[in-house]
Amino acid sequence: MSSFTGSIASLDTGNIEDILNNAGVALVNFYADWCRFSQMLQPIFEEASNIAREEFPDVTQVVFARVDCDQHSDIAQRYRISKYPTLKLFRNGMMMKREYRGQRSVTAIADFIRQQKVDPIKEIHSLEEVNIADRDRRNIIGYFDQKDSENYHTFEKVANILRDDCVFLAAFGDVSQTERFSGDNVIYKPMGETVPDMVYLGSLTNFDLTYAWAQDKCVPLVREITFENGEELTEEGIPFLILFHVKEDTESLEKFQHEVARQLISEKGSINFLHADCEKFRHPLLHIQKTPADCPVIAIDSFRHMYVYPEFRDIEIPGKLRQFVLDLHSGKLHREFHHGPDPTDSTPGQEEIGEVASNPPESSFQKLAPSETRYTLLRDRDEL
Repeated sequence: MSSFTGSIASLDTGNIEDILNNAGVALVNFYADWCRFSQMLQPIFEEASNIAREEFPDVTQVVFARVDCDQHSDIAQRYRISKYPTLKLFRNGMMMKREYRGQRSVTAIADFIRQQKVDPIKEIHSLEEVNIADRDRRNIIGYFDQKDSENYHTFEKVANILRDDCVFLAAFGDVSQTERFSGDNVIYKPMGETVPDMVYLGSLTNFDLTYAWAQDKCVPLVREITFENGEELTEEGIPFLILFHVKEDTESLEKFQHEVARQLISEKGSINFLHADCEKFRHPLLHIQKTPADCPVIAIDSFRHMYVYPEFRDIEIPGKLRQFVLDLHSGKLHREFHHGPDPTDSTPGQEEIGEVASNPPESSFQKLAPSETRYTLLRDRDEL
């Protein structure tokens, strides 16, 4: 294929669809020649691609590719590249949410690709194995007549994409027979011993539908933020609504999840709903004059400032949590910190916000964003 230099494909608008759509796994390096981090990565990326080519000689299995973002700014914009180098993972042409953020070494990149090629589905040989599934994880279980079927191939594609979010199990033939009263069947086992299973009722030959259902189950509305995924969440670029809670305090977390689902589902694309272990994240709490002893605490981090929700117990007041988020978007939270309550404001229970401080505390989670010691950052964000 003429697009390949050595084992790396150079992507442009003419070949990108074809190369990515035909690759089971593709790792794409979005770079700029003038960026020193891109220059440092280039020989490492090349060597890792040679190892991958030796281990996976079939180019439909694994492709290493690159995009010169200066020459192909349209492609860089399409994939929202905001820093160089960015290593994005694709499966059958679909961009994965998680990019490669690991060590920039030949071994680490080669290992990452090997992990991506491990089958995410564990075959079960007796239904007893379903009963002992780890209920601290989200499990999706497929019961199929046979492996070589369109239904199972859809299940495989979905499992590959959501491999970090759910555990996938599958049973075939006689083992799965009792669970296939109306044909092949897929169920979701949520976390927790007492929560009932949920059955997928759509068509298993329809990938988009199956994927949308599984994603809804595997990727929770309220996600946990950790030091490991902080960079990734920060880079999504939308403010955080965070519940800080003691790890063992699942009751507050359940209340928060319930109220977010009830009041804020329509805001899903404009704010990230997160929860954090208040022992691990003592520092952001200190930023807002709180300690783990004050938990549960709710706050917004807009990446410029942090704002505290007045009283955790008020989240069950209909619309109150929603109003807090809307006040961020309208600029009201920011104004009230500087100038006290809006003069036209007659909303009950909002008055105390303006008295907390004359200046809101600075963002704490911005520090988890991609670092200038690893990337050339392309633009400063402009948020409230």
